[in-house]
Amino acid sequence: MILDDYLTSKEIQAAEYNANYLGVSNLMLMESAGGAVADAVAAKVKAGGRVFVACGLGGNGGDGLVAARHLAGRGYSVKAALVGGAGSIRSEETRHNFDAAQLMTGSLELEVVEDSAEVGEIEADAIVDALIGYTYKGGLSPVMRAMIRAINASAAYTVAVDTPTGLVVDTGEAPEDCVEADATVTFHKPKTGFRGKPKQLGRLIVAKLGLPPEAETFTGPGDVLLVHRRREAEGHKGMFGRLLVVGGSETYHGAPALASMGAHSTGVDLVYTAVPETAAEGVAAISPSMIVVKLKGERLTPKNLPQLEPFLDKVDAVALGPGLGLHEDTKKAALQLIKAAESRGLPLVVDADALKAFGEKPRRLKVPAVFTPHSREFEVLTGRKADGDWREKGKIVEEEAKRLGSVILLKGAVDVISDGSHTRFNWTGNPGMTVGGTGDVLTGITVGYVSQGAHPMQAACAGAFINGAAGDAVYSEKGYHILPEDVVQFIPYVVEDAVDGRMRLV
Repeated sequence: MILDDYLTSKEIQAAEYNANYLGVSNLMLMESAGGAVADAVAAKVKAGGRVFVACGLGGNGGDGLVAARHLAGRGYSVKAALVGGAGSIRSEETRHNFDAAQLMTGSLELEVVEDSAEVGEIEADAIVDALIGYTYKGGLSPVMRAMIRAINASAAYTVAVDTPTGLVVDTGEAPEDCVEADATVTFHKPKTGFRGKPKQLGRLIVAKLGLPPEAETFTGPGDVLLVHRRREAEGHKGMFGRLLVVGGSETYHGAPALASMGAHSTGVDLVYTAVPETAAEGVAAISPSMIVVKLKGERLTPKNLPQLEPFLDKVDAVALGPGLGLHEDTKKAALQLIKAAESRGLPLVVDADALKAFGEKPRRLKVPAVFTPHSREFEVLTGRKADGDWREKGKIVEEEAKRLGSVILLKGAVDVISDGSHTRFNWTGNPGMTVGGTGDVLTGITVGYVSQGAHPMQAACAGAFINGAAGDAVYSEKGYHILPEDVVQFIPYVVEDAVDGRMRLV
């Protein structure tokens, strides 16, 4: 999921989504965050000192309220100001901590500041800036500006919560007023915009909040958040990807159709499904949404390449393999098509028979690629068996992904996804998904996100999670009587629940 030691704002949210999914709530994380901030204040100001905590209406403000409670409990004289109307608190967890703070009538002074005229000089030994966190992209209200200026005018030791208010964590820029902190307590990992060490950060303290390591090693709804793109009102056809799926033969036409349907379900704008003329009618009959490219002959051969080239020139990614068959001419054509995609810089998802053909003479590709083998196909691709438990398989897959310079998504009871540097495990899915066709749907989901610009590793992680979760949703309704078409139908619901943060395991 996270491919760097510095996090973007979306990666922060994704990590939190995965933690929530695993039972670690935002309220638990908020408690840890507030405690870490209180520790940073206590390291510089002795007990009994005066602390002013400026709190916003979102999660950052909730962190500040927790810090205020901790500091009051340690014997500090604490005043907390909620900047904005209490009725406008945006976070359930912040509301919870605000209500708790209101009951601390003997140990904590709490006020609500709704107008810039109410912001006065701050008299304190330490200030906690908990106004706005990583969600800030620009735009400050007058009362927020006034509070920032009051914080900066004070000589008090200032601790920023996660990031100084006014600093954009993705860029390190401060387009408006910005808190100038003496120290910043950031959570989990540093943020992307901190690379340049903006002067507003002061001393950077990285606090671990108790996010389970599994939030980054196991796939979850946060992985879907990372690859999913929200549609804007001014969007137009093509903004969400154009994709070519090449597969099918005189024997198989369902496989490429299922891959195309899986891609469509991710929101791809245009999917061209190129199949031999013997399969074209069957593919077209499955859905009126299919844009079928009818290739001459019973199966893919090198003679079809000129017919495919115009489509290669106008798509953003290619999926190759579902239902192709292993005729010698077909294998030769598949390898030529891979080279044609490479020459155009097109990312690839290689599955099924195309993967087997490539496995006869594997090499490092010149473009980003995802291979999606099951255990037998993995052996054909790499010459190795992926034996052992999920951890042992992870080591083998990581080694082979590194050797090939591509992402490998090994399908199984526990899917293993690796790019050679990072390895993830997907636990969604059930035994009913051994039915033929669910792997083709997975190929479609993965290449669908790749065509929309997602990093191949992130697309593969999201694809594995979505495919399995959709299969689990089918199981909850009809048991193990699962058809791949059923899985396709549930993909949009899984995606929406994931990006809205509604999915929980416990």
